[in-house]
Amino acid sequence: MFRHVVLFTWADDATDEQRAAVATELGRLPGIIPEIRSYTLGTDAGVNPGNYEFALVADFDSADDYLVYRDHPAHQAVIAQYVKPILASRSAAQYSY
Repeated sequence: MFRHVVLFTWADDATDEQRAAVATELGRLPGIIPEIRSYTLGTDAGVNPGNYEFALVADFDSADDYLVYRDHPAHQAVIAQYVKPILASRSAAQYSY
């Protein structure tokens, strides 16, 4: 299996509606991209100060399947239309397990 983990911090002027739209639109991707095996996402629980604000964990059968997801037009559209306009910072890692 191959895992992709990404963390986001939103711009100070990001609205609640924009943040919710990111979750909604990302949440649609498993129904569009069949290479996704598992897909979880959510807003930080706020337990520890200084955390990123939003996390996504996606699992794939292989790195090649991850690349299909990464480059898929639907995924790229969500990034361009919903994520980038409110993004302050992003961090990601991919690993096999």
